[in-house]
Amino acid sequence: MGWEALEQWGEDVARIEPLVGGVVNEVWSVRVDGQDAVARLGSRSDADLAWETDLLRYLDRQGLTVPVPIATTSGRFFADGLVVMSYVEGEPPETEADWRRVADTLRQLHRLTQGWPQRPGWRSSTDLLHAETGTMIDLGAMPPEGVARCRAAWARLTDRQTCVIHGDPTPGNIRMTADRVALIDWDGSHVDAADFDLVLPHNAADLGDSEHDIAAQAFTAWDAALCWGHEFAVEQLAAVRAV
Repeated sequence: MGWEALEQWGEDVARIEPLVGGVVNEVWSVRVDGQDAVARLGSRSDADLAWETDLLRYLDRQGLTVPVPIATTSGRFFADGLVVMSYVEGEPPETEADWRRVADTLRQLHRLTQGWPQRPGWRSSTDLLHAETGTMIDLGAMPPEGVARCRAAWARLTDRQTCVIHGDPTPGNIRMTADRVALIDWDGSHVDAADFDLVLPHNAADLGDSEHDIAAQAFTAWDAALCWGHEFAVEQLAAVRAV
């Protein structure tokens, strides 16, 4: 249906301008009933979007600052691949102190979501020790030696407790004010080892040398597999140690 689905949020709704960062999806600023909001249009399944919108509403109730899904006039939180969420103000982190606040917020997310079910159709890094495909990853497209290196990095996470990870806590996906840290763009969130979220500037999560190495190698391997087909992925794979 495309952007015509926006009509399901009522008569007082309008697209304003496209936002930077929509690679897999189209992302626009919108206005709904006089309020600024963000709309994301993509090809995700209803089950996938139900998982994400349920998660965001739960985190909001638990006190985390996240984009809150806005319901259609019929009470649904997505329609025909379209999700509309509240606009979150703030600035990206800059200082070491900022990043330590980010680490605290990520650890709160991890505590709140232990035992959370996996996002439909997705796989964790340790699932990919045996599976070939999942999420947006196809290990069959990578050279066998590269797959072996990625799996060796992920195998170091097999004893980790899983939880929801944001998946991409980069400056562009963080909005800070003096009194709170907000995480936006949950398109890549899924259940995996918390380590993936804790490879932060200044080692803000205070990981020990071994723990940081495990997390950094696993994250780099994931990036390589996820982005395979792009030059960036080749560079990332080169940073994953040989078996």
